[in-house]
Amino acid sequence: MTTTAETGAPLVLRGGSVVDRDGPTRADVLVERGRITAVGATLPVPDDASTIDCGGRTVLPGAVDAHSHAGSRVFDEDVQLALLRQGVTSIVTGQDGVGPAPGDGRWAGRYFAAIDGPHPRYRGGGTTGLLATYDGTTPLNVATLVPAGTIRHEVLGDEDRPATAEETTAMRALVRRGLAEGALGLATGLDYVPGLYADTAELAALCAEVAAVDGVYVSHVRGGYEANLRVGLDEVAEIVRSSGVRAHVSHLHAPVDTALGVLEDLAAAGVRLTFDAYPYSRGCTILSMLLLPAALARPGTDDLARAVADDAGRRRVRTAVLDRVTARPDLGPGWADQVTLSHVPSPAHHDLQGRTLTDAAAVRRTEPVDLAIDLLVASDLQVTAIMRVPHPRSPADLAPLVRHPGHTAGSDGIHVGTHPHPRATGTVARYLGDFVRAGLLSWPDAQRHLSTTAVEHLRLGDRGVVRAGAVADLAVVDPERVAARSTYDDPTATAVGTDDVLVAGVPVLAAGRLTGTTPGAGIRRAGATAPRGTGGR
Repeated sequence: MTTTAETGAPLVLRGGSVVDRDGPTRADVLVERGRITAVGATLPVPDDASTIDCGGRTVLPGAVDAHSHAGSRVFDEDVQLALLRQGVTSIVTGQDGVGPAPGDGRWAGRYFAAIDGPHPRYRGGGTTGLLATYDGTTPLNVATLVPAGTIRHEVLGDEDRPATAEETTAMRALVRRGLAEGALGLATGLDYVPGLYADTAELAALCAEVAAVDGVYVSHVRGGYEANLRVGLDEVAEIVRSSGVRAHVSHLHAPVDTALGVLEDLAAAGVRLTFDAYPYSRGCTILSMLLLPAALARPGTDDLARAVADDAGRRRVRTAVLDRVTARPDLGPGWADQVTLSHVPSPAHHDLQGRTLTDAAAVRRTEPVDLAIDLLVASDLQVTAIMRVPHPRSPADLAPLVRHPGHTAGSDGIHVGTHPHPRATGTVARYLGDFVRAGLLSWPDAQRHLSTTAVEHLRLGDRGVVRAGAVADLAVVDPERVAARSTYDDPTATAVGTDDVLVAGVPVLAAGRLTGTTPGAGIRRAGATAPRGTGGR
């Protein structure tokens, strides 16, 4: 894996507190040619070195957002700023089983338009072509997973049936190719079309390809999390046992005692999982997945519009939606009060963004279920919603889960629309502000959970520590000021307290502002070969 960037003159981060296993220690950090070359209290500094004064601040390895939906949006300066102001230097994409590659990206761009947005530069070429779009074009590093839903769509379309032996062989070949081209592993979204049609045996067969190269299986598990968490994690455990793959659970959220109990039971049975989580109680997803039967949730088919074209059909769909939401343990009878419209692309309904379905229905003088159906038809299913859980969890409530050795930070951040979930702009900053400053995490804990664990488990190369030889992806944080400012009412406010960030030794954020440099790259899995002429690492 190539990791060195030719970056010109040496750079010294002087007078900061460097976090190591024992806590912050005052030290200077010398950076040359994209790597940390020395860390110490008194360093011989080259005459031509430039300096960043880090006095009163803490020097950390750049944070890894282990579950990001910014892969198509990372070229936008507002998104870059939202991530860098938290100290994020690398993101992991291809999540929830949906991503541009393989194929030409059009299916994923439509189905997940309200989550990922269409990729502005990818036009095909598989994982090789996708990762190349990030080389030298963005200030952040981007890694990707092979999206199993996209793989299934390439081979079976949206058909609700088991794969044949020939189709499984074809899918395995696509997974194998994506891994060879640099993907970190395989990602599933088992509540999304068509991933939810894949059975455990199919997933284990695909994961055998991942295990063969020591990749990682990352899963949005089946069944809705929360009270159903054990069902989803038991399936992950079966896949691990069948294939030998290493596994990671996406955006784990559940009652903390439940989550810890399931993780402990699986570990005792020999299945150790890592997972990512964000420090917010509310979730966010596409409204079609939340409300519609899978047969009506296929993108670009107009299935829903045809199903509600007459009164009898509309009654059937209304009944199906109400049965579905009232049966969900995370929603229930008061579902419309708990669902806030996040992104509604139909111009006729922009005014409803940020309102609960109950409030929005009152504005339109209709019932919530009817409004939801109308919005989905008018927006080609491309509506996102934020879900409020019945029992919110405070940082103190979440702390035992966050301190679990398998925990990594993952924002599940969506950067599409005017009223996104604040986790996109606040996750890492909230961990540093609300957890570290409150004593719920130590600084060494923060380094592990925000960077090192993800780097090690996902195989992101020589980063994740402030140590000689590591790639100089670094964030300089004011421990007294760092905080998330985004809220559900003001979700795009950028974080404060992280004003200087380096990627591959190059300042990409200085005094809180973008420098305009683009040293980021597509991170290729160790053992994969970056194509000649790229800056991949």
